[in-house]
Amino acid sequence: MRKLFSFQKFFLRIDKAGMVNGTKSKDDPLSILEITSVDVGVVAIKGVNSNYYLAISRKGEVYGAREFGVDCSLKERIEENGYNTYASAMWKNKKRQMFVGLNVHGKPLRGKKTRRKNRATHFLPIVV
Repeated sequence: MRKLFSFQKFFLRIDKAGMVNGTKSKDDPLSILEITSVDVGVVAIKGVNSNYYLAISRKGEVYGAREFGVDCSLKERIEENGYNTYASAMWKNKKRQMFVGLNVHGKPLRGKKTRRKNRATHFLPIVV
């Protein structure tokens, strides 16, 4: 079990309606995630209490998916600063990768607006 702590100081959470956002509460049970390897360098991230998978749609929307599908495969990479990034393994926007990211208010960023160097896409996995 892990929590993903963003560079913006939010814990990524997936609620019981499949909404993805960030919380400042370190005790939020919806921020407990299970990260499973599905291929070399590719993971699936599932909310333990919501049972939704973290997903990025073809249009770059970050959401919770009830079932594991193509939107749920995420490329995990450890960046130079020690933080991890998670990009869609399936979809790109004009040949650019689309990343999971949270803005300064804890709202998910659209994948089309994200870049690897953007700190809003950087997360620290914390064991719980």
